Amino acid sequence: MTTAREGLLDALEEILIDEGERAATLDAVAARARVSKGGLLYHFASKAALVGGLIARLRERAEVDAHEMRDAPEGSAAHYVRTSAEVDSAFDRTLLAALRLSLGTDSRVSEALQEIRARWLRLITDDVGDDDVARAVLLMGDGLYSASLAADSPTAALATTDADRDAEALLRVVDRLRGQTP
Repeated sequence: MTTAREGLLDALEEILIDEGERAATLDAVAARARVSKGGLLYHFASKAALVGGLIARLRERAEVDAHEMRDAPEGSAAHYVRTSAEVDSAFDRTLLAALRLSLGTDSRVSEALQEIRARWLRLITDDVGDDDVARAVLLMGDGLYSASLAADSPTAALATTDADRDAEALLRVVDRLRGQTP
């Protein structure tokens, strides 16, 4: 069951993803969540508090992601590449909303995103044992994520259409970079 607070954060994410930060007013978030503005203010006293709630959600979801990445049987690097092609998960929506916010002036969002990225890099480095290979894997995942997002956009004709095949190809490259050429 979704709580009112979670519903408000969901509404904020939707507005940020669909329309951008300027459209994410308290009135718009309350309307999208189908609560009164007073109901929103009960949970989040200001837009800064609402953004703080989104950042907390991002950190919580990133923590779960990091545990899954660390515990993945295929290794952190392979898990990162494979999940980079997944869009529209709860974590992805929160991440995408935060990315939209990071274009603004709130440094808390950028700091949270940098911390998450640094954690991913540490996990991948621990897995592959080489800083340069880990950075290459991180950038592969970035590219795969970008291509997956583009596949759902008006520029879809320019995007790769087979994310699973792309992920498998990148995983073969990761193995070669590790020196495990099949």
